[in-house]
Amino acid sequence: MIRNEKQMSDTFLNCSFLALSGGFQDAYTYIVRDKVFSNAQTGNVVLMSHHLFMGEWLHGLQYLFPLMAFAIGVFVAERIQSRFQFAKKLHWRQGILLIEMVILIIVGFMPLSWNLAATSLVSFACAMQVQAFRKVNGYQYASTMCIGNLRSGTAALSEYLREKKRDQLLQTVYYFGIIFVFAIGAGIGGNLSLRFGVRTVWCCVILLCVSFFIMGKKEIYGSRIRMRRGRKVKE
Repeated sequence: MIRNEKQMSDTFLNCSFLALSGGFQDAYTYIVRDKVFSNAQTGNVVLMSHHLFMGEWLHGLQYLFPLMAFAIGVFVAERIQSRFQFAKKLHWRQGILLIEMVILIIVGFMPLSWNLAATSLVSFACAMQVQAFRKVNGYQYASTMCIGNLRSGTAALSEYLREKKRDQLLQTVYYFGIIFVFAIGAGIGGNLSLRFGVRTVWCCVILLCVSFFIMGKKEIYGSRIRMRRGRKVKE
């Protein structure tokens, strides 16, 4: 029996919806929630340090808590994976998406006076996503940030120009494609956030719902199952 499968969670289509949501959430928290990043924790560290060294302790804390929430989100996602990796009724990554969607729905109800809690929750959700979804067509990537993808894509391009291997070109296209999709999500999220405010984050729930149902579609690429009896072929 020969069977070659590709997980739907790794497909470029699914990763594109995750990247759209990642860019959207970063723009949403920055524009609506006191200029705090939900994904770009490097930016949060820079802004936190700036305010702390200026003696602006309260402003510094508004970046510290999302940073801590992001770390906790990675920890929780890893624990979920270790506990439910072989669950049959629901894939553990789909469970992560359900948790993320519930969190974002709750955030949409939070007023501006709750910005610290809102940004921390979004950072927690983003961390779970980036920990759970780490490959696009077999290549390591990040769905909620660009720096790693930019490095990997540029390195793959350099390797392709030197060695002319098709796999390296595909790798370059995937990485820069994800960056482009992330930027589209950030642009849409930023403009909608300016118009509709705190509830704009619910648009991300729609994007994650699409990803959830994409993962629910079990698809086998180029599969062939040869059975000695009955000559049964399953696709």
